Amino acid sequence: MDIWSFIIMQDTNVRNVTLGTMLLGASAALIGCFSYLRKQALVGDAIAHAILPGICFGFILSGTKNPIALIIGAMLSGWLSILAIDFITKHSKLKPDTAIGIVLSVFFGFGVLMLTNIQQSGNAAQAGLDKFLFGKAASMTLNDVYTFGGIAILLLLLVIVCYKGFKILAFNPDYANVLGLPTKLLSFLLATATVLSVAVGIQAVGVVLMAALLITPAAAARFWTNQLKNMLLLAAIMGAIAGWIGCLVSFIAPAMPTGPWVVISLTFMVGLAMLLSPTNGVYGKWIKAKKNQQLIAHENVLKLFFQLGEKENSFFKRRGLLPLKQHRKLRTNTLKKGLSILIQKNWVVKEEGSYQLTNAGLLEAKRIVRLHRLWELFLNKRLGLAPDHVHPDAEVIEHLITPELEEILLQELGDPKVDPHNQQIPYTK
Repeated sequence: MDIWSFIIMQDTNVRNVTLGTMLLGASAALIGCFSYLRKQALVGDAIAHAILPGICFGFILSGTKNPIALIIGAMLSGWLSILAIDFITKHSKLKPDTAIGIVLSVFFGFGVLMLTNIQQSGNAAQAGLDKFLFGKAASMTLNDVYTFGGIAILLLLLVIVCYKGFKILAFNPDYANVLGLPTKLLSFLLATATVLSVAVGIQAVGVVLMAALLITPAAAARFWTNQLKNMLLLAAIMGAIAGWIGCLVSFIAPAMPTGPWVVISLTFMVGLAMLLSPTNGVYGKWIKAKKNQQLIAHENVLKLFFQLGEKENSFFKRRGLLPLKQHRKLRTNTLKKGLSILIQKNWVVKEEGSYQLTNAGLLEAKRIVRLHRLWELFLNKRLGLAPDHVHPDAEVIEHLITPELEEILLQELGDPKVDPHNQQIPYTK
């Protein structure tokens, strides 16, 4: 079968495995967003490891690898682990991370003991049960897909119905209490959803890697958006795509396991988001820093024109590079870049190698100088800094003061006329 056959999923087994893995990836990512926002990533890891004894217990009771029995056992074990973590945290001096570590290791160790006992029992139905440790996506059946699809729909409906409550609980649980929301019920539902998504997710990536399937899509999505709805959608899409990629790699190279490649795909998505996100990524922060540098550079040059004009009582005098550099120590490249931006904004015009402030440029220069001197006065009058200590701080903050903050400063200082150095504060009115 060629790659095209995989893409259109003509083979029944390929279709079952791919759809099942994509459903698991999307549903786990959806619930994982709330665990990520509540800073409970390690709880997901603890639940994933604590689920193993529940799977073994479900197998012992049913005698087969019935997915419903295994999921029920896994959920009971997962819920017991949450209760154990909560009990240890509340009734001892141990911190939550320590409690998580204890519960994770004890439950997982007990699960390995049960798994070993089952393997030595002689029950032929136990074959493949150990694959829950690292995932068994390739052995998914159509019944598994139906089960996972039903659970994915259930989790989606739960998120839709309880969206507002989950949102407030994730960002500000104290505010949820003030509003009178049923926080205990919401916490119970969210914890149950987490346990359920982990219980079904281990089918694809196993106990060891389940925390990555739960948290990594949420971490990647968070880099791209600040809106929860968009984050949920992006995380679910990333989880599904990672599931598809994991199955594709396993199809191309049968020796490659699906689960680890799902996690590797998600890790690549996180790395890509960290680098390329326009708001929170390395590239976005670099662009923002460059823009801030350009803003500071051209505003400092514009302020320089005003200071020279104020000193010589001539704001529209033509000035060359040398006089500008002599008044304030600026690198030639910085000065030229600042002048270039001012020319583009029509705040400065260039004629015969010299530069002249325009009317629009003068208004903008007054605004910058006004913010600088208002902040100097605030630092002096309200914070008690000496006049000779306020200039450096004002040099930084003047570029960040918004019109709203300027209005607050004016009200606080009472429309002052001069700064701490007895220099006029320019107004445009």
